[in-house]
Amino acid sequence: MVSASNTTKIAHVDCPGGGQVWVDNNILYIGHMRPPSGTTLVDISDPRNPRKICTIPVPPGWHSHKVRAQNGLMIINHERFGQEGPADYGGGLAIYDVSDPEKPEPISKWITGGKGVHRYDFDGRYAYISPTDEGFIGNFVMILDLIDPKNPVEVSRWWIPGQNVGAGEVYPWENYVAPRCHHPLRMGDRLYVSYWHHGMFILDISDMSKPRAIAHVNTSPSFPHPTHTCLPIPQPLKGRDILVVADEDVAKLRPHAPSFAWIYDITDETNPLSLSTFQVPGLDPDGAPQPPMTGCHQPSERFAGSIIPFAWFAQGLRLVDIADPFAPKEVGHFMPDPPEGAERASSNDVTIDDRGLIYLIDRVRGVDIIETTVF
Repeated sequence: MVSASNTTKIAHVDCPGGGQVWVDNNILYIGHMRPPSGTTLVDISDPRNPRKICTIPVPPGWHSHKVRAQNGLMIINHERFGQEGPADYGGGLAIYDVSDPEKPEPISKWITGGKGVHRYDFDGRYAYISPTDEGFIGNFVMILDLIDPKNPVEVSRWWIPGQNVGAGEVYPWENYVAPRCHHPLRMGDRLYVSYWHHGMFILDISDMSKPRAIAHVNTSPSFPHPTHTCLPIPQPLKGRDILVVADEDVAKLRPHAPSFAWIYDITDETNPLSLSTFQVPGLDPDGAPQPPMTGCHQPSERFAGSIIPFAWFAQGLRLVDIADPFAPKEVGHFMPDPPEGAERASSNDVTIDDRGLIYLIDRVRGVDIIETTVF
């Protein structure tokens, strides 16, 4: 374990590895990567002594590696993971009442076609998701209304023209990577949408029933990493509106140096412009190809001011200050030990809570709870 002087591990949750961590009302929600572990709830009222409450399982062939909770509701994804297992389990979103987190109660399950749902945003009422469905190639954008969680209602869907081959659209990407919405994030009446090797989109959802694209940027194939997350910053920085875009260090179009994060100026949101990039210092000295999962993965969708925690795969936790969006800089880091049986860390997701504590999950095993003085 290696850390900066301003980060300290205060506890560890030993559990199967996962895809996402989230905190709501002193409950840590963990979405696991591999079945039969689905979703674990942990009481973190005393963060130095976390207490596991329960784990909700999933059958073989499916996983629920993403989780969000708000207003007493928890939503978890069901997505195909391998070929074995019950086909009739169905991909989609499972919705739970967690008003008593000791006893999560299933409310309903919204079913989609195809492989299911990957990642999503949730504001307590609406879920902004990336499902698949019959007739579509790849994941697309959907808005679900959960005002009645027993009966989720599709508000709208949006896709790149050419994905809906079931409706007769001409598919133009036979010699390229298939389109895939990774996930949307909402701020105000905009959705900021990562679309894998098809770049990023900004959607106007002032009319939620009719999402409308107002911008598109794609750095691939010049940079061969897929666009993973588009994180809008709520306050102006240096007088500019800012979007942080993380490329994931997997599924590279060709061998390449590790992926990194981009800082975009979206003051004119119809014309996003890259101001700068951030790479972990010293990670890419000469641009030589390195193995997948060496570089960037996911910024925390919650952050403090201008300091954004990142899960940087084999580089652990990186705390990046973008107060000057023209020159982002690292202001702290925490390097976890590799899990037993692994050669290196695989930090997959990170979040923070209202106390400023950081929760970093490894893709293979475990969650570290980290205190920092930088917030």
